[in-house]
Amino acid sequence: MNINLNFVNLSNDVNNSQIVIFQKNVSTDFDELAIAWKVITNCGRGDNHPFVFPMLTTVSASDADGNYMPQKRADNGQLFNVSRSTSGNVLALAGPAPTSREIQLRNDLSQGAITASVFKDNRLLAHKTGIVPGQKAVFEFKPTLWIGTASQIEQGAVMNSAVLSDINTELSLLGIKSADIVMTGGGGGTTATAYQFRLANVVMG
Repeated sequence: MNINLNFVNLSNDVNNSQIVIFQKNVSTDFDELAIAWKVITNCGRGDNHPFVFPMLTTVSASDADGNYMPQKRADNGQLFNVSRSTSGNVLALAGPAPTSREIQLRNDLSQGAITASVFKDNRLLAHKTGIVPGQKAVFEFKPTLWIGTASQIEQGAVMNSAVLSDINTELSLLGIKSADIVMTGGGGGTTATAYQFRLANVVMG
């Protein structure tokens, strides 16, 4: 099931701010910074920007030789691995993960580090670099989206800690079929207020 979302700009923004939307990997052993999953640009006052947040997640891997493996559907509770086959390095489902809340990807090569990547709607959601043989990446996401304003952010790129520290709005998508994400606040000079984001016109699934 997909969640149909619609960003609505009802703010007093005078800086043509970018809107960045992302998830955080809440796995306890995850030390990578968050990825800008979706960036909305040039969305003026009164404009709206519909988009889909799919339930479907895919996983991919790349190796030290510069090879990128095709995305595979990944559900919570699944363990994937990268191993050497007769044709070269391949990504495959290896069995269940130790916990039903996580997607895991293990490096079963004899040598060479890999990068594990998670996608939603064919856009990079999270990744883990430098996974050495015998180690694994662990991905766990709450049913929430983080949203905030930024500048000079590229979709699919790692966000630095300064940007992340300024974004503190977490919207729960649990049980939601569709909703508007309404942005208010902003402005210039002494009348400027902080940007706020809230869900409206929520339809539960």
